[in-house]
Amino acid sequence: MVGNTHPYTIEDWLEDIKLAHRHDIDGFALNIGRESWQRDRVLDCYAAALQSQLHFKLFISFDMTSIPSEREEDIGLLLDYVRLVSQHPNQFLYDGKVMISTFAGENSMFGHADLNHGWMAVKKALEGIKPIHLIPSFFVEPARHPKLKCSDGYFNWNGGWPLHLTPNSPPEEIRCPRLDTDSHHIRHLSGKTFMAAISPWFFTHYGAASWNKNWIYRGDDWLLVRRWEQLVVARDNVDIVQIISWNDYGESHYIGPIKGAQPNSQAWVNGYPHDAWLELTSYFARAFKTGKYPPITTDTIYIWGRPHPKDAWAPDDVPRPRNWELTDDVFWVVVMATAPAIITLSSGSEDAKSFQLHAGLSKLCHPLVPGGTMRAELGRDGVLVTSCKPDSFEFQSCPVLYNFNALVAKSFRSIQH
Repeated sequence: MVGNTHPYTIEDWLEDIKLAHRHDIDGFALNIGRESWQRDRVLDCYAAALQSQLHFKLFISFDMTSIPSEREEDIGLLLDYVRLVSQHPNQFLYDGKVMISTFAGENSMFGHADLNHGWMAVKKALEGIKPIHLIPSFFVEPARHPKLKCSDGYFNWNGGWPLHLTPNSPPEEIRCPRLDTDSHHIRHLSGKTFMAAISPWFFTHYGAASWNKNWIYRGDDWLLVRRWEQLVVARDNVDIVQIISWNDYGESHYIGPIKGAQPNSQAWVNGYPHDAWLELTSYFARAFKTGKYPPITTDTIYIWGRPHPKDAWAPDDVPRPRNWELTDDVFWVVVMATAPAIITLSSGSEDAKSFQLHAGLSKLCHPLVPGGTMRAELGRDGVLVTSCKPDSFEFQSCPVLYNFNALVAKSFRSIQH
């Protein structure tokens, strides 16, 4: 989200690029809006990528909910960006063409009669500069893809969450819900490029006087891990994976550090780091790219949870988010074990439960107790190997504000004896 980088310097971009690359991320999709200052941040990002001397690629994703698109002249902003970056060594090329994506755009006609003709005009104009590979995230029914001659593929932005769920969904559908919309799009793309989405979470909490966005998607059931496992299996049908997101704090699905300029999301973001999700991403990104999971060489615990009961009342000016019923009052645990071990999970002082684990990756959960914390201890042969207990976390029965974001933590090292 370039919109969250107003105070960024080239050094800030360089830090992010090095951090992402270190965790097996190959590039950034730069979501840009209409504000003129974003142009300078984009130039800084490309400069930082070049300075890094890393094989790290960038491409523009036009946010069409922000960028004007009623008139044919509105193509000018898109042209300006393609002129800026198309010749840059760190520009991502797909099949030798400049990669361009969008967020939305299905209502962008650019003075033409329909979506297809509008974007055909855009593509023709952009290809006056360089050949373009357009992978938009138009929010359209999959059956429309064959008629969209303007696009070279599709980005299924909504594919990372179980959007079909409602509070009235049967309980058996809510738990570990299906994430199956990719196949519907792939079926209609006739071999065009398919970019899949993956995201760890979703919570946004803006009132009617602001962006008027206040809802959750179910991020339970180890969503990040389950989705990665699905994409690793489907890797032959998925050309690109885009992680949503690096720094979208307003929707709570950031996996990068909390920095830059938040979009008035401090109330539910500050104190809720997600860096451990970046570590998990590294493991699965390597598996997706190679087709083989990397060996587990260190015993590691990953843990995350929300800060208050889902039905708690808070004296908040913004109501409890829509779909709050869809989440569970538990904390989620992923363990990477080098050998068989026993893990003990607890939230309060008298609710500890132990589980025998095999070597490899295991997924567990444990109920959160009001006034309690999140605690996990991994032992082997009667010896504590590693543990995780985020000190700043308390499951509060009487919150001041509604916060359905997650605090994410990990065990930093195995305990030596």
